[in-house]
Amino acid sequence: MAKLYFRYGAMNSGKSTSLLQAAYNYEERGQHVLLAKPAIDTKGVSQIDSRLGMTREVDFLIGADDDARALFAERNRGRDIACLLIDEAQFLTAEQVDDLFRIAVEDGIPVLAYGIRNDFLTHAFPGSARLLAIAHSLEELKTICRCGRKAVFNGRVIGGRFVFDGDQVAIDEGADGSAAPEVTTYESLCGSCYLGESGGRLG
Repeated sequence: MAKLYFRYGAMNSGKSTSLLQAAYNYEERGQHVLLAKPAIDTKGVSQIDSRLGMTREVDFLIGADDDARALFAERNRGRDIACLLIDEAQFLTAEQVDDLFRIAVEDGIPVLAYGIRNDFLTHAFPGSARLLAIAHSLEELKTICRCGRKAVFNGRVIGGRFVFDGDQVAIDEGADGSAAPEVTTYESLCGSCYLGESGGRLG
């Protein structure tokens, strides 16, 4: 039976690089894969971008109201697809994660989903929460905090300062969700450094 895999980690843990490597491994053996990501991830628009400089176009984007299984079936028609790879899986809805589960179990196609577990306030993303609940296999991709400890949280930085208010999703936006001249970035932090920056606040 094919499985649904969730490979997760804090920001900058090499998730996109790992996904692109997995795609390469399949294709090196003459097998075909499909790559997808949620449309809400406007970074790179229709590309998967790795910090190491590797990029690749996705085969399809998944909109907030889309049926992920139907999109996959449409792209898979008449093709022998060996694997479906999903980047930024935290942005999927719980229903779309259920679609991925059905692709694996009922359609017999392995699904490798990559994403982060929680947002900058330590709350689980809907897609990640569902993946943690139903994925057959969970694998943590590790990275380190600036202090050298294992990073588990994602701090949001705007204008060089950590912020702890705002919408759950902010991609190149200001803290109020509007376009802003100050770029939104994220830093991977261990629990101790996160609490230090937040003044002891969790969520």
